[in-house]
Formats: sequence, structure tokens, C-alpha cells
Amino acid sequence: MNKKDGSSRKSTSNRTTKGKPGGFSKPKPAMAKRSQKPKKAGDTPVAGEKSTKAVTPAKPKVKSDDIRLNKYIANSGACSRRDADIYIQSGNVKVNGIVVTEMGYQVKPGDVVNFDGSTIIPERKEYILLNKPKNFTTSVEDDRDMRNVFELVKNATKARIQAIGRMDKNTTGLLLFTNDTDMIRKFGLPNQKSPKIYHVSLDKNLKFEDLEKIAGGVSFDEHRLYVDEISYIDDQPKTEIGIKLRTPNVKVVRAIFEKFSYDVIKVDRVSFAGLTKKNLPRGNWRFLTEQEIINLKNF
Repeated sequence: MNKKDGSSRKSTSNRTTKGKPGGFSKPKPAMAKRSQKPKKAGDTPVAGEKSTKAVTPAKPKVKSDDIRLNKYIANSGACSRRDADIYIQSGNVKVNGIVVTEMGYQVKPGDVVNFDGSTIIPERKEYILLNKPKNFTTSVEDDRDMRNVFELVKNATKARIQAIGRMDKNTTGLLLFTNDTDMIRKFGLPNQKSPKIYHVSLDKNLKFEDLEKIAGGVSFDEHRLYVDEISYIDDQPKTEIGIKLRTPNVKVVRAIFEKFSYDVIKVDRVSFAGLTKKNLPRGNWRFLTEQEIINLKNF
């Protein structure tokens, strides 16, 4: 866990308690080599004879630069891939001036796509990591007196980016923005299993027996939430707790401790899907590296 913004916080202590497995995948056993089957009689034609074995024509290969039409439309920001399918089936999409209703149609580089009367061009994918400060909200529906997080990243890109997940005004820490609709949808799923680490400050010392109970999992309305890890933070009062979860819902963090009659003073997300606040001061943002983007897509 991070002791300060911009520096990595120790994630273990003398009293670290692990909960039930939170979705780590087990290593797969090595695949045994497939044995070669003996050829059947007649597979190889005798000299001077024609083979009677049927030959299946090879399917045309899809080039790596080709992209499915519905994804092309979604990448332009016009609508979701699901809605794009409806527009395609309705005959409202043209490629190079020709109406396309084929599901799975591949758009090639240089093709001109017309969506519902307008020519569209996919945006370049942008991935921006923000260290969110307090008193900024992710929702446009909240109190108008509250400032929005988009103020902090407005100069980062002209792309139409969205925040992945929501944060209330009092929660601080890592928040990811992107115009990659597939990634937004992926990390918004209830069963998404990427790890998130939070630094939680409580109004009073967390009892060790309560820490152990939380480590075993917490039930909410007949739903059981498993905790990957929970620990006191080294060299800090017992009010400072580190907790690792895989749920995308930030509100759950507060609910866990409130269930045990603790008031939550602060929640700071110090790690999101392997990304950390290292060299990222509060209120600042940065673009992800190519390797970080690859790592996110592999979750």
C-alpha cells in the first residue's frame, strides 16, 4: 500500500490476512503432444491414379488491418457495437457507397464508411491514468457545485474519452479514462476480476478480530464478497488499512467497514489492475505505456 501519493505503499505487514481466492487463475498443465494418426488407406494416391479425397477450399484470410464493421462504427463513437448491428441490419450503413447488411463484414484500410447519413472515422485509442483528488465527481448528475473529473484531463486529448467506473467526490486515487469502448465495457462487468488496492482510513483502530472476519468475506443482501487481502499498513496507526478487492464497485469499500461499525474517513485507490500511482502526484495524469495497455487487455 502507498504511504504517500506518488510512492508505492507497502502491501504487507506483520499481520497480513488473506481471504478466499479472488479469481487468480491456476497455471495450466503443459499440453501433451498430439500423436500423429496413421494415414488411412487411400489417403495417398497410387502413382498414375487420381485422389478421390474431397478437398475443402481455403477460406480467404482476414488481414490484420481489417476490422469488423460494427466495431469500426463503435470506435468512431457513434454508438455501441450492439446498436451498430441494428443499424447495419436496417440498411443504414454504407461502405464505399454500397449498403452493407452483412453481419461480420470486414472494413479494409481506405474504405469509406457512411453511418446513418454521415461519414465516420474511428478515433485513435487513448488511455489516460489520473490520480483523482478529493471533491471531484465522475457523474454529471451530481451536485452542480461539485467539479467534474473531466476538467482535470480536458487538455490531454481531443478524443471522446470516458471514465472506467465511477468515483464519488470523497474517494481519491487512480481513475482510468479511454475511448476504447471494448475496455470500458470489459471493466464495467460485475464479474470483472482485475485487482484493486485501496488505502482506507478509519475513525478508530480496526480490531484484529474484525480484520480476520473481513478477510473471510463479507455478505451483503445474500451476496458474499470475497477479500483477496487485508492488512494494517506498516508504521501507521491501526486506523490505516490496506485492502485488495476485485469488485469494480468502489462503494463496496466503504460498505465493508461500515458493516462493522467503523466510520470511513478516507478511501484512496492506490492500484488499479496492476497500475500504480508511482510518479503520479495527486491531480496529475499520464498516458499509459504500450505494455500497460497490453497488460490491461489481458485481464
